[in-house]
Amino acid sequence: MSGAPRYRFAPSPTGSFHVGGARTALYNWALAHRDGGTFVLRIEDTDEVRNRPEWTDGIIDALAWIGISVDDPTFEGPHFQSASAAEHVRVADELFSKGHAYYCDLTAEQLRERATMSGRQGYDGCSRDRGLGPAPGRVLRFRVPDGETVVNDLVRGEVRFDNADIEDFVLVRGDGSPMFLLANAVDDMATNISHVVRAEEHLSNAPKQQLLWEALGRPAPAWAHVPVLVNEKRQKLSKRRDKVALEQYRVDGYLPEAMVNYLMTLGWAPGGDTEIVPWSEIEQSFRLEDVNHAPAFFDEKKLAAFNGEYIRALPVGEFVARCEPWLPEGWDRSRFAAIAPHIQSRVVTLTEAAPMVDFMFLEGPVIDEASWDKVMRSELALPILERSLAAYEGVDWTSEALKGALDQIGQTLGVKLGKAQAPVRVAVTGRTIGPPLFESMELLGRDETLRRLKLAQDRADG
Repeated sequence: MSGAPRYRFAPSPTGSFHVGGARTALYNWALAHRDGGTFVLRIEDTDEVRNRPEWTDGIIDALAWIGISVDDPTFEGPHFQSASAAEHVRVADELFSKGHAYYCDLTAEQLRERATMSGRQGYDGCSRDRGLGPAPGRVLRFRVPDGETVVNDLVRGEVRFDNADIEDFVLVRGDGSPMFLLANAVDDMATNISHVVRAEEHLSNAPKQQLLWEALGRPAPAWAHVPVLVNEKRQKLSKRRDKVALEQYRVDGYLPEAMVNYLMTLGWAPGGDTEIVPWSEIEQSFRLEDVNHAPAFFDEKKLAAFNGEYIRALPVGEFVARCEPWLPEGWDRSRFAAIAPHIQSRVVTLTEAAPMVDFMFLEGPVIDEASWDKVMRSELALPILERSLAAYEGVDWTSEALKGALDQIGQTLGVKLGKAQAPVRVAVTGRTIGPPLFESMELLGRDETLRRLKLAQDRADG
């Protein structure tokens, strides 16, 4: 095909947006952008039972979240497969009239019986020369020619298929509705798709669709079948078993730029000594020829590490803004902005920010009982609380002065600062881990800090 390349992404609106689909979309988007081509979105909405309008909206919204926007000049669509039903039927009739397809009236039971008698699995082509015409209940089958079909795959190289192993596949069902293979190929032709970049599980369809292109006198597109995504057990990612919905990662506080970067590394790696690179570099360096054949492990822990890196790289003001959707109503935003620099390096997702500093916005800390039992049962806990109350009455209220006072208390009691601050941390924050203690106390204020220390002292002494 001549002219600027045209790539397509063709999801079905039957559920949440799978991370594997997002990876395929990004591969197509990167290529279309870099090569001055077009990214065509086609919604394959012919499954009337499972399709819902809200799923289509979800696809478009999810694509926009990872940077594939309908407002970009590279973007075309969405096209809806259901709108091309008449064209699917017309092409089916053309294939029949040219002798590339024929009708078959055998029922599923009859086909099973023939397979049992012959010992050969699948359809045996028994209706090829019966001369049947269209009629209710009859399927239209493609007449697979002799020889072999060679699929030149940009990822996998030359893949050869013996046509003897490809049965005469169904183009149109007995109720007159087109099958996926026909509709998919016809839609690609209608929108002049030059490159079909899709998941590996569609490789077995490629020779059939290539035969359709050839039968209709059209040069087949360039094929590229990218590796499937698998979980830690090397099982293909499943909606029923694995966390695969892109929308869920968005809700869980992942940054879109981190998700994009990570997805692009599944099956491909940027040059250099790091996988964390900006989209501009990914777009320029991505090549289908460099994509790995092997299944790619979708590692949630590695994704989280990517996300943490991206969060730490944000300007503080932007980090605060990104956290906004997860901050409860009524929280003092200026106080959160003040503590934000001290927690930005400690969170992996944006959802972790609010729980880490909730003690700053509540009337009192929510005590973690395991932390209380671990720390406050120590014989030094009560003396540390008592001396801290006395010292903090008159100390300058700065993090440095607060730290110095507690360090001095620890030295007096013969313990290091790390151990001395544990009872104070639990008293003030309710937990043994969290943001820097002394900066938190400075922001919390003298009166509230002393009140919490006194409450903890009374409980520990009781």
